[in-house]
Amino acid sequence: MQPSAQPSAPSFDERLHAPRSWWVIVALLGLSGGLITFPLGTVPTLGGLIGAGALAAVAVSSYGSARIRVVAGSLVAGDARIPVSALGAAEVLDAEEARAWRTYKADPRAFLLMRSYVPTAVRIEVTDPADPTPYVYLSTRDPEGLAAALEAARSEHGEHSEAQGA
Repeated sequence: MQPSAQPSAPSFDERLHAPRSWWVIVALLGLSGGLITFPLGTVPTLGGLIGAGALAAVAVSSYGSARIRVVAGSLVAGDARIPVSALGAAEVLDAEEARAWRTYKADPRAFLLMRSYVPTAVRIEVTDPADPTPYVYLSTRDPEGLAAALEAARSEHGEHSEAQGA
């Protein structure tokens, strides 16, 4: 008998890191902070360089720290934690369909975790009748992997529910 995987181990885990080009912008913002304070002397120049660079780095890092996980029978997207039993089928969206669901097809009641620098996404129907949210839209670089992890978690959750009910 082989040991089974931990139920708390995530079957999908993605962090929506900011692109490398944004870090070049962080460096340029730090440099501009130094240039702005240059007429005030060496110490203020260093302070402006470090301060502006640090503020820009914190902003980019926090924006790029959004995380999507499928763990312990739940979808965790940013601050939201949704049990897979409350979710319907996941629809994989290519770049064009993702753009449509971010713009003219969007429902203002939907939960969106989107990043402009991630072109693909997954749209998941919310089937819980008590929840007014029609769907969850998640930007992801691996939409097929997320959809497969949700399906696996749903089938595993269904097996556990049946086993507990018997």
